[in-house]
Amino acid sequence: MFKSGKLIFMSGIAALALLAWPQANAHELHVVSTFSIVSDFARNVGGERIALTTLVGPNGDAHSYEPKPADAVAVGQADVVLANGLHFEGFLDRLVQASNSTAPIVTLTRDVELLRNAEDEHEHDNHEDHDHDHDHAQEHTDSHDHGHAKEHAHHHHHGEYDPHAWQSVRNAQVYVTNIAKAFCAADAAGCPSYQANAKSYDEKLQALETELKAAVAQIPASQRTVITSHDAFGYLGRAYGLQFLAPQGLSTGSEASAAGVAALIQQIKKQEASAIFLENVSNPRLIQQIATETGMKIGGKLYSDALSPADGPASTYIDMMRHNVSTIRDAVLGR
Repeated sequence: MFKSGKLIFMSGIAALALLAWPQANAHELHVVSTFSIVSDFARNVGGERIALTTLVGPNGDAHSYEPKPADAVAVGQADVVLANGLHFEGFLDRLVQASNSTAPIVTLTRDVELLRNAEDEHEHDNHEDHDHDHDHAQEHTDSHDHGHAKEHAHHHHHGEYDPHAWQSVRNAQVYVTNIAKAFCAADAAGCPSYQANAKSYDEKLQALETELKAAVAQIPASQRTVITSHDAFGYLGRAYGLQFLAPQGLSTGSEASAAGVAALIQQIKKQEASAIFLENVSNPRLIQQIATETGMKIGGKLYSDALSPADGPASTYIDMMRHNVSTIRDAVLGR
């Protein structure tokens, strides 16, 4: 998080950058995306009409990201800022404040069917409050001026809802719809293009959904419990009938308890988990420790909160989802 000096410094940088910012073509929409998965959605919808800046790039961890002065410049010049919301981008509020941006901050998880954060479930056990709580979660993200107490309270955890909603293809389709709406609102002339691109991409996502369900169907129902580094795959599990266990919580910055790790090890020894995986954004130490203590072979690397670089196996959202599910299937089946 920024110190006050950093905030002042970056505000100055953002103001001075008006003189140096390269002029894009008049029709280009300046879009800032908070991380690589959202950027892939934005490219598919925006095509050549957008000039896209990604804050947290491939293999980057948005949980622990520290913005740079150039990020404040980009946000300050943006026409649209695309964010996941639900406290996933802990850095975003102060970055927007530092940039003096007037761009809309578009919360892409709006209208998504959210999963509750099991860590906070005991605090929010009244189901009738769901709609109110969901709106509150979105309003918190959409606002530029949040109180410091709230910022601090959500620094180490995400609050009431699991923010990793893109791990379900159905939710990804909602993200794409929200992006198309945001681009149309900011660039009416380009709206037919955005809508056509979104429709074409949505068809690809529908085909992906069918493919993923077929892949998971090959895994015996008794072997669908797997272990990952942090709790990023709840939506994938709910959508496709898998169960994910993790030593860390929803954030890569959360601490794994010794008791939690011991419980996972016992589950593996009782053959209650069928595979264990590394993640591209997480420290491999805990997973390697669990694998060593149980004799379980690590089944590969999953991509949770970021895409791979262009030469990797998960350089697009579709490739990421296909890679993750096929990697789980192949590890469980011993392929």
